[in-house]
Amino acid sequence: MGDRACAGAGRGDRDLGGARPRAAARDPAEPPLARESTGGGVPLAHSRLGWLAKSPDGRDWLARLPRLLEECAEQWSLELEDPYPYAFASLAVPAGDVVLKVQFPGRESEHEAEALRVWDGDGAVRLLDHDAERHALLLERARPGTALAEVGLEAALDVFADLLPRLWKPAGEPFLPLADEAARWIASLPEEWERAGRPFERRLLGAAMDALCELAPTQGESVLLHQDLHALNVLRAEREPWLAIDPKPLAGEREFGIAAIVRGTELGHSKSEVLRRLDRLTSELGLDRERARGWALGQTIAWGIGHEDHLEVARWLVEAAR
Repeated sequence: MGDRACAGAGRGDRDLGGARPRAAARDPAEPPLARESTGGGVPLAHSRLGWLAKSPDGRDWLARLPRLLEECAEQWSLELEDPYPYAFASLAVPAGDVVLKVQFPGRESEHEAEALRVWDGDGAVRLLDHDAERHALLLERARPGTALAEVGLEAALDVFADLLPRLWKPAGEPFLPLADEAARWIASLPEEWERAGRPFERRLLGAAMDALCELAPTQGESVLLHQDLHALNVLRAEREPWLAIDPKPLAGEREFGIAAIVRGTELGHSKSEVLRRLDRLTSELGLDRERARGWALGQTIAWGIGHEDHLEVARWLVEAAR
């Protein structure tokens, strides 16, 4: 990350004109899309995919989605069931013992197939096949598929403490470096904050940017990171008790790897619960607490403009500095 990107990040006198815009925010309140179906009556569109209709590329993908599902079903001889309702940038449709996942082409999911190949079923669902042209993945189905969020805070942290070291495989290319992603956040956050009408205090924005600027160039060993590993992205399964799904892979230091767990509301949304997640995982996994806190703060703001629960977490993390 260049020095210019971080100069004065938290002082409030930063030039806000040079930030690169980010993708449109994902708004779960978007009105439902017109529901289409395959010949077998499988609904393909959900209201949570509505944010994609704001861009030409997104509208094009949504228009092609029914055909993509049909082509993949024919290619892999699948009898598609009702799709899973939780969808923001892909559609996952179970089909017997497998799941067909068709992705909207994007930076965060670009190397999902490669991450699943690296893990090779060790703590994550297995990749059975991949159609790169259609951005389609054929995945092992986790049965019964109950989310880890349902077991409660302490039991879930037990699972994460066992699972995370298994996912932290040595990593480099082709995975996007965490430092590059942090640089993108730093460049885009001021403009996004302005565009959103300055929805929170500048001090909080500055604290997040300062953390990202300090942490990105001083990282430890680079490992494969699942940057959205919260308690809804770990499912109960038969082959193993719990399997991770939906990686948005990065290559970077381990301390970043707990950010989604710390910020997520799936295991409770109070200051004590957020700090319990931070303190217990850093202690049990031998992580630097301050670096983990800083990464969680940075990603929470980068992913959370417009989401009050994220902003509350960010404030708690600022108060928890040592």
